[in-house]
Amino acid sequence: MRIPSWIRQHLAAVRALLVLTVVLGVAYPLAVWAVAQLPGLRAHAEGSYVSAGGRKVGSSLIGQSFTDKQGVPIAKYFQSRPSAAGDGYDPTASGASNLGPESIVDTLPDPKLVAVGKTDGNAKTSLLTTVCARSAAVGKLDGVDGGRPFCTKDSAVGAVLAVFGDRDRQGRVPHPTRVVSVNEEAGVVKAPFVATYGGVKVELAKYGEDYSKGLIVPVRGDAPARPAVPADAVTASGSGLDPHISPAYAKIQVKRVAEARHADPAAVAGLVAKHTTGRDLGFLGEPRVNVLDLNLALDRQYPVR
Repeated sequence: MRIPSWIRQHLAAVRALLVLTVVLGVAYPLAVWAVAQLPGLRAHAEGSYVSAGGRKVGSSLIGQSFTDKQGVPIAKYFQSRPSAAGDGYDPTASGASNLGPESIVDTLPDPKLVAVGKTDGNAKTSLLTTVCARSAAVGKLDGVDGGRPFCTKDSAVGAVLAVFGDRDRQGRVPHPTRVVSVNEEAGVVKAPFVATYGGVKVELAKYGEDYSKGLIVPVRGDAPARPAVPADAVTASGSGLDPHISPAYAKIQVKRVAEARHADPAAVAGLVAKHTTGRDLGFLGEPRVNVLDLNLALDRQYPVR
């Protein structure tokens, strides 16, 4: 008796299902697990956990913050680079802010909400202003110049103007009729970062006004080309999970950490050098410092009593 074709097709499908289940659902996972148990791979496969005092305190592969409950940096610890993964260093929300170099104009908050301590959900901070604010905060914390190009000195926002007037063939406005500092809000700051532009008095931005028809002009200012606060101190990594900082960022933190621990700054700098890893294979990536490993070493050698 010949089996109908539709039954043969179903039987073939069932056999394929069973074979693929065994190969991909059992054999392959077991093979991956077995390879992960090889010497040198096991620790990575199990999360590269770091322990101190008999308990797990983190992973050498995932960054974490060293701040108090209010988010204020703890002076005795080196600080990690910023993170845009969830609320910070969240492995389940790994990712970046997705803001690029053209993100330079803020959406200003309602001053009435700000006055009563509320947050305006419609307000948005540009990447430029975020970088400026972070740089100023790091500079204040570590006692270095937090200024950087295209940032205002006092309000620590993006130094950006909206210039109104007739444009020439190159798209420039040779004779401005109105100029607005778009990231500095009236009622929040007293005066714009620059008094005049093109012979026209600069105005502070007002909540709710649309400045999109103006020519957006970032103003570099007189900040040094190489700011004292390095780039990794003010920008998040692509994953938001980077556990490392640059030696340059670690260097500007040495004095603060040494003072908080009543330690010799030279000794703390030596510990940083000891925990600095060079380029992979001698040419891939950049030298880096694992913040968690460094802070644990500090707790062992220079505990705060």
